Amino acid sequence: MKKIGIGLLSAAIIFGAGTFAFAQASETVPGKITFEKMLPFMQEMHPGSSESELQQMFDACHTSSNRDAMNTNAIDEL
Repeated sequence: MKKIGIGLLSAAIIFGAGTFAFAQASETVPGKITFEKMLPFMQEMHPGSSESELQQMFDACHTSSNRDAMNTNAIDEL
């Protein structure tokens, strides 16, 4: 019984570490959305905005602390 418990605990730690590594890697993937890639779409949606205003909008939506807050708010609304 002790061996089964140790095996399950080991598996949980390994899978947890793998999930963490995958989440960290997804933040640095070359296909990650950048301001330069989004700029044409943002200019189409907000034609009267300057590039610096669009940069501020992008930064506000894509900083990790704001993204976490937006996710928390979305969960709270459910």
